[in-house]
Amino acid sequence: MSALDDALRLLVILDPEAAAGRDLAGLAAEAVAGGATMLQVRAKRAGARELAALVRAVHARAGGVPVLVNDRLDVALAAGAAGCHLGQDDLPLDVARLMAPPGFLLGGSAGTPEEARRAAAQRPDYLGIGPVATSPTKHDAGSAIGWEGFARVHAEAPAIPAVGIGGIDAALAALARAAGAAGVAVIGAVGGAADPEAATRALRKAVGA
Repeated sequence: MSALDDALRLLVILDPEAAAGRDLAGLAAEAVAGGATMLQVRAKRAGARELAALVRAVHARAGGVPVLVNDRLDVALAAGAAGCHLGQDDLPLDVARLMAPPGFLLGGSAGTPEEARRAAAQRPDYLGIGPVATSPTKHDAGSAIGWEGFARVHAEAPAIPAVGIGGIDAALAALARAAGAAGVAVIGAVGGAADPEAATRALRKAVGA
């Protein structure tokens, strides 16, 4: 088990639109207290300056847990983030790799075997594969593929650790390891929970220590 596999066990994505009005830095602290092993800041409507400030605020409350930025490589680099997650329509991973310093994590996305093959050719450090279930926070994510679909997609890039994403709750998280996932990525299951720390703890228990 690599250090990256351990870090991917429970990736909590912090999105202001899914956080029910909560301060994201405070939400980050609750998630880390509950056992989150990685954080990602996703703020689609934020400008570069606002997003960089948000990333720094989250980093200050993350307790050493790696903090990634969604989509914006420029902001991730400027704010001192541990990495950046780039989707199918973002900057190509192989181009981003030319700009990234050593040790900087680059994640990719895949929802089909073809997308997994295309992403794998660009050497991501990890893949987010899904949606495993219908996602209430990402309306353009496509149809749910389930853990069986996750396994089929991951089979096209088996050497790259992958997390399941999309509509994942504790019950689905419990099935992640059997499907070959390093872990799960969640948004609403923590950001929309009445008690984010308790929700994170339940997810961490489900996905395994």
